[in-house]
Amino acid sequence: MTDKMAEPVIEPYTGPAGGWGSARSLTEILLREEIPVSGAALLMKQNKPDGFMCVSCAWSKPKKPLTFEYCENGAKATAWEQTAKRCGPDFFARHTVTELLGWTDYALEEQGRLTHPLRYDPASDRYVTVSWSEAFAEIGRELRALDPKSVVNYASGRASLETSYMFGLFSRMYGNNNLPDSSNMCHEPTSVGLKASIGSPVGTTKLEDFEHSDLILFFGQNVGSNAPRMLHQLQEARRRRVPIVTFNPLRERGLERFTNPQSPTEMVTRSATEISTQYHQVKAGGDIAAITGMCKFLIAADRDAKAVGRPRILDVAFIEEHTHGLEAFVAYCDAQSWSALEARSGLTRSAIEAAAQVYARARAVLGIYGMGLTQHRKGTEAVQMLVNLMLLRGNVGRPGAGLCPVRGHSNVQGQRTVGITEKPELAPLDRIAEQYGFAPPRDKGLNTVEACKGIIDGSVKGFVSLGGNFVRAIPDTVRMEEAWARMRLTVQISTKLNRSHLVHGAVSYILPCLGRIEVDTQASGPQAVSMEDSTSCFHGSRGSAKPVSEHVRSEPWIVAGIAKATLDPNPKVDWDGWVADYATIRRAMEATYPDVFHDLDGRMFDPGGIGKPVAARERRWETESGKANFTVPEGLNEDPDMDSRPPEVLDLITLRSNDQFNTTIYGYDDRFRGVKGTRMILFMNAADIRRLGLSDGETVDLETHADDGFARVVKGLRVVEYGIPVGNCGGYYPELNPLIPLWHHDEQAKTPAAKAIPIRVRRAAA
Repeated sequence: MTDKMAEPVIEPYTGPAGGWGSARSLTEILLREEIPVSGAALLMKQNKPDGFMCVSCAWSKPKKPLTFEYCENGAKATAWEQTAKRCGPDFFARHTVTELLGWTDYALEEQGRLTHPLRYDPASDRYVTVSWSEAFAEIGRELRALDPKSVVNYASGRASLETSYMFGLFSRMYGNNNLPDSSNMCHEPTSVGLKASIGSPVGTTKLEDFEHSDLILFFGQNVGSNAPRMLHQLQEARRRRVPIVTFNPLRERGLERFTNPQSPTEMVTRSATEISTQYHQVKAGGDIAAITGMCKFLIAADRDAKAVGRPRILDVAFIEEHTHGLEAFVAYCDAQSWSALEARSGLTRSAIEAAAQVYARARAVLGIYGMGLTQHRKGTEAVQMLVNLMLLRGNVGRPGAGLCPVRGHSNVQGQRTVGITEKPELAPLDRIAEQYGFAPPRDKGLNTVEACKGIIDGSVKGFVSLGGNFVRAIPDTVRMEEAWARMRLTVQISTKLNRSHLVHGAVSYILPCLGRIEVDTQASGPQAVSMEDSTSCFHGSRGSAKPVSEHVRSEPWIVAGIAKATLDPNPKVDWDGWVADYATIRRAMEATYPDVFHDLDGRMFDPGGIGKPVAARERRWETESGKANFTVPEGLNEDPDMDSRPPEVLDLITLRSNDQFNTTIYGYDDRFRGVKGTRMILFMNAADIRRLGLSDGETVDLETHADDGFARVVKGLRVVEYGIPVGNCGGYYPELNPLIPLWHHDEQAKTPAAKAIPIRVRRAAA
């Protein structure tokens, strides 16, 4: 198999986000996936009140949707799932697993939708078809033979609330809390940091807050590729002359200019809206320093105002009534020198003060952030520093203001809400025990990093994956793949072929499931499911496309099948009844979480969704102090050894192109960064290229700077001169994930620190 790649071309892209570039990209993928008519019809139902939730990002659905309530990447995700291509038994008869291991991620998924349940046959080195009953019977036998503590039940962010609830219950009835999910790899510092600071582990904003904000702060989130529908809210804010201040290492096109593809006037005139009014290219890992500088300025300005009798800069009434720990935080800010803040952030004092001055004048501020803030070894502290900044002026718990973490996969936040967590204290185990008549395990389960360590040391022997491509998403990829094959059992519930199917255990199954966009018919008729968006609103989703094969099954059906084959019967858990009518699952969820899911089944298709209770929105602080907490970071570095690295070591930021979603690669172009035909790219500052004796266009290898006995190398990247801070470089994941040591993670949340990987650049051997 050879990928359909042209000769790589690198040329600057001058267009805006959206616009004709977006329209052309959408047309291209609909044609490539052979669904130009049916795909276009499906898109009209995407993110509509009675349609289906986008299968990619988790951005909120408005009460009054646009005619085309989808973005370029959301449309690509729909086309990718609803492709006319099929990956059936004939494909696996032609190709051994060993051969397929040499294929790229794009080539594997491009084969189309999986159509039959499959079992790995070691004699032929092929996946062969198997009946569902045979698959469940053997999976059940294998799971019963294993110690439950040695099995990991992983959930990607795609699965619905209903499926996730069943999956979590199955895991606990089986005997473990080993329930890592994709939150562990992206926004766990949000869950840990916000919980400690404000008592709520999720953001505090709603979609309507954008209408009332008079300032938006952006930290480490590329809206143009990762949540493009938000550009509509940003464009409306800019039309109201709301300033948008951005902190991001790279200048991303979606944070610079946007042409609305739904506006005929903008498309015809090729006009664009300026998004960021200030753009600060902070160094990788420099956010704590930049925010500290803003806080330092505000505190000093407040002292000056108090001294001369002017109105205060800080919200003194809010701070006195609602917060704890200000004195220690002020002492920390006062102690930081401007020279240190400038050196660590990569910004000048005047730039930091310019941002702080805008913030000081604003009355209602949104703090938006993404993985550029969270994926550091001190990512939790970075999140909490943003909380500190917001607390200084009371920008939590009032209209137009609040914290807005932008979540990735479409229901990753919702899975936590229904109990997909390795932390037993986050699940209502007493209520679950009473509801279902068993004793749930109370010991902490394995998170993603701990699961990986267990696979390497052999203590993890089984892995059941509800969606996702775990092998490609995790750090230390080469070491992990070597260890993966030593597991006894691997089970993948999937829609398309990916590398996690090919790096398999001794007993390995691929179980093909329906996609969210397809009609899911059970005994009581067509079913609907629900999920939670980034703003903590629940939405219903109803598929309308014909299933890809008569042999695929729904995720709830598959989870129930595994559970029935593995567990002893429990009269209080009616797996078959749940599958027959998903409304019964929602009623069970409401019984477990009565304050969260009140009448979910009756209201899940309400326009705009059902808001989840978030105490911090109402200025109720469910913390140990009973107040919102100012916290003091241990230092300015988000990655502790940054200042001690040799000068030839660069900090690598892993990036997503606008032609991918997470580990799914839609193509080899990154339009906004001017890359065509390749993903093996290393973006570098011109000064670093010269300093290291390299040249633009040269081929190089990367090696992780780590003294732990393991050589981590990725070869064959093309150097591209780019506007990135000195000392930083950038490249695409998952291709560069082999460079991330497993130990290189957030100290509190254990999230891999993928935004500042210490690497050396080597000229490729001739």
